[in-house]
Order: sequence, then C-alpha cells, then structure tokens
Amino acid sequence: MLPIDRLDSLKARFSEVEEMLCQPDVASDVKRMTLLNRERSDLAEVVEVYDRYREVGTELADDRAALSDPELREMVEEEIPVLEGELEKLEKQLELLLLPSDPNDARNTVLEIRAGTGGEEAALFAADLFRMYTRYADKVGWKVEILSTSEASAGGYKEIIALVTGNKVYSQLRFEGGVHRVQRVPATESQGRIHTSTATVAVMPEAEEVDVELDENDLEIQATGAGGPGGQHVNTTNSAVIVKHVPSGIQVRCQDERSQHKNRARALQILRAKLLERELAAAAASEAAERRGMVGSGERSEKIRTYNYPQNRVTDHRLGLTLHKLDQVVEGDLDEVFTALRTDFQATLLERESA
Repeated sequence: MLPIDRLDSLKARFSEVEEMLCQPDVASDVKRMTLLNRERSDLAEVVEVYDRYREVGTELADDRAALSDPELREMVEEEIPVLEGELEKLEKQLELLLLPSDPNDARNTVLEIRAGTGGEEAALFAADLFRMYTRYADKVGWKVEILSTSEASAGGYKEIIALVTGNKVYSQLRFEGGVHRVQRVPATESQGRIHTSTATVAVMPEAEEVDVELDENDLEIQATGAGGPGGQHVNTTNSAVIVKHVPSGIQVRCQDERSQHKNRARALQILRAKLLERELAAAAASEAAERRGMVGSGERSEKIRTYNYPQNRVTDHRLGLTLHKLDQVVEGDLDEVFTALRTDFQATLLERESA
C-alpha cells in the first residue's frame, strides 16, 4: 500500500514551494531562492507521477462503476485491464521515488579522471574514459565543460577534471567512482602482448557558494606559468593558478584558460566540490566508507569495472554483470550498465526499508 498521506503532504509542500518562489522577498534572496528551486526540483517528479496515479485511479473507478451499464460495458471491459496495468506501473514508480534519496542526486557533477597504474597506456585509457562519458553526455543532452587538464607527453591525460551539467547528472554518474581497469594490446606493443592498466574516476556533486563558503584567510593562491607537454601559449604568461585550502590541505591547479581570473574561478569551483565531498563523507560512516573507496590507490587489484578489448567484454565487478559489447560501451552506450547499477541500488534500499 502506498503512503497516501505522505504523498498528499509532498504535493501540498510542492504547491507551497511554488507559491514561495513567486514572492518578491524570496526572489531577492539568492540563497533562499537556490534552496527552494532545489527542493522544487526534488519534489517535481514524485508529484507529477502521483497526479497521474490519481487520474488513472479515478478513471478506473469510473469504468468499474460503468460495468453495470449495458451500453458501456463492452468499452470499459477493454479499458479496465489497460488502466490496471498503468496503475500498477505508477504504483511501483512511486515506491521507488519515495525511497530515501541522496539530496545531491539532482546536482551537476564534477568528474575527475586520473591515470593510475600503467604509465603511458594508463593516460591513454583515462582519455578513453573521458571520451566515453562525453559521448554518453551528448546522447542524453548533458553539457561537459573541461575545468582542468594535465596532459601526458605521449597523449592522453595524467588528469582531467570536467563539470557535467544537465538533468540529474549526479544520480546517473554517482556509481562510476572507483578504479577502472583496461586489458588490451597497446599501440606501442610490438609483441602483441596484452597489458593491464588502470584509471581512477571520482564523482563529486557540484558545490555552489551557498553550500561551501570559502574564507579568503584559509586560502593560499599562487600564480605561476602553465606547464604541460608544450603548445604555443604554454609558459608564456603566469596565467596558471594554484589554490591551496590550508585547513584541509587540498590543492587545486588550473591552467587551461589564458586568463588568470578564469583559472582562479575554476580552481575555486573544483575546490568547493572537493570540500563538499569531504563534508558529505564525514556526515555518515557508511557514506564515508563508500567515498573513501571511490578512488583507491590505482593498483590493478582494486577495480569496479574491467574493459577487455580482445574479448570485446566489459565486466562490472560489483554486480557480476558482463556485456560482450565493449565497442558500443566505449562509444557511450552506458544505459544498460547504469540501469543495472541503479536497479541494484534501489533493490538494496527497498530491502532496507522493508526491514
């Protein structure tokens, strides 16, 4: 049975939030406006599904009542099974929507990919992973903005950090954090031997200024020359910026923009995301364990997924899921993997709720 009282309460709160967003005093308060818009976004889907659930329920009740009318009986006998099927689907959907959700699910995401074990091949793999996520983002209508890169001399990335914006980005990408392993024959391998390399992925909800307030006294900001494998503008100006947050020891370097001001803004954006991630990790022991294990050391033995090119196989070790379509996955066909991870997570939550 659905908790109708709770659903009615959420619908009432949704209406209340919409009214508040129209008030002049709210519109002039950026922090309050941001929080209310976020709450509205969180409530919108469950309210939309609940409205449809009530509509279908009313239609079904009317059709059942019409069974006693000889003129309508034949028509409603056809409609009733269709409405019953839709009502059942909507009920299951509401059960999932009412599960405890991460308040960050609707946020944009800072995606950080680093080369792990494997030298030049690991850097190339890091670039392949970034391309895979970019292709998926293009498919679902997300926008990817590179915030910072550190290129490897032979190609690929030692590290790349990007902001991914769109509809419920974090809820989709949150399970990608961890060590990814690739098994393939590098282009430089003359003997045709398969090499194993790794790259680490970290997924951090984007932090807004209202979430993480930075005290200028806690920051050490240094302008320096850009570094990298070369290029027309590298090391010609002191446009690169290194920002260190003294209390946490977190340090961020940005050099991709030619403007020192823009590099500073991007560095602070990444820093806020890292600080929010640290704050979230400290909030609950279970989340802390999950997030501390997100990146790991990059050793080959630590892995959440393996990409085996000779066998055209991708295996997610958390689920025991194996797909023999690696060629499609690396082109951004991640729907099956993401759906399986999300379904497994929801099943765990349902089990926990019922217990």
